[in-house]
Amino acid sequence: MTHYSIQHLPEEERPRERLMLIGAESLSITELIAIVLGSGSQAKPILQLAHEVMGRFGGLTELAEATLSELMEIKGIGLAKAIQLKAAVNLGMRVSKQTVKPRYRIEHPIHVYNLIKDELEIEKREIFLAILQDVKGYLICREVVSIGSLSQTLVHPREVFYPAIRHKAASIIIAHNHPSGDPTPSKQDLELTNILVDAGNLIGIPVHDHLIVGRQGFLSLRQQGVPFT
Repeated sequence: MTHYSIQHLPEEERPRERLMLIGAESLSITELIAIVLGSGSQAKPILQLAHEVMGRFGGLTELAEATLSELMEIKGIGLAKAIQLKAAVNLGMRVSKQTVKPRYRIEHPIHVYNLIKDELEIEKREIFLAILQDVKGYLICREVVSIGSLSQTLVHPREVFYPAIRHKAASIIIAHNHPSGDPTPSKQDLELTNILVDAGNLIGIPVHDHLIVGRQGFLSLRQQGVPFT
């Protein structure tokens, strides 16, 4: 059977070209569905097929809830098109359900601890994190820098500061856990802190603190009097 793609439509009716020209937000739901489906058939052009899909289900919520069998009841929708359509619509529905999270400002070590405690407190390996901040102290993101063994993790300054440079962070806070549960800093912890503080000062991305997370609490090296300037 001969298939007719979007390219066979008059130019002013081509959804792909319209998307490139005026943006996806300006297209109708039917046009977007036509792009997802890709092609119709000799008897049923792509936009007609897309109209039939919307006519059959009425809205995006109903379309997202449709089974593959129900989609395939529409003549011109085979298994491949049904899967494409269901995947695309469900992806869009998931995005729509996401809420915009308020920006997280870090003003005290407890704010860092609350951010990472669930991730680190019960971890049996040593995880080293870099918490990236903007110029006003708001969280940009947190990055796993290294994952170690039960007793140690190896961290190099380039691994710590690469994400900070990539995300244009103004400063960072570093943190790791002690799988033993005791957050008391080791000699290696203090030496590494000094190395990273010096590196941060050199490249202009200061390290503001180093948190060590235990099983039921944390220790801030800044609060313990370790210099960070």
